[in-house]
Amino acid sequence: MRLGAATRPSETENESWERFEALYRSSRDDVYAYVLTLLGDRAAAEDVTAVAFERAYRRRRTFDRHRGDERGWLFGIARNAALDELRRRRRTATLVVDPEDVSEDALAADGDEDEDEVVRRAAVREALAALAPRERELIALKFHAGLTNAELASVLGVSESNAGTLLHRAVQKLRRAVNAPV
Repeated sequence: MRLGAATRPSETENESWERFEALYRSSRDDVYAYVLTLLGDRAAAEDVTAVAFERAYRRRRTFDRHRGDERGWLFGIARNAALDELRRRRRTATLVVDPEDVSEDALAADGDEDEDEVVRRAAVREALAALAPRERELIALKFHAGLTNAELASVLGVSESNAGTLLHRAVQKLRRAVNAPV
């Protein structure tokens, strides 16, 4: 045996790492946006995103292409990590203050948005807050994470047609809430 041969990673380990790195680069912002939508707390979302990628890295060899694609698998892990955080929060004392909220003034200053855009964003935020948690999760997975209906189905453990139906109902409910008279 050559010196250092036992410590050198094999080709399959290198390929596994490269595939994981590509998944990380293509999905990190989407995973963070999804987790932030579920938790509503930027710091916690950063931590949970890191936990999700750590879990995915440790389990990368268990991924089975026959059961779905890597993004769906990753978002399933992120979902479970976020739900673990929400359960942990429930067991601990309630927060003294609400999680950081983005004010309308901050939104306007950030993107030089006009007043109508600020009002529309506020209406969407309020409508999202009024949705059931499962509906908010569907919206986040579809529009923040950009998952397909097949990936949604994989993450949620339902059929693809059921995922599409649930998503359609959630979007319709969101539209009605946004367009409801004040």
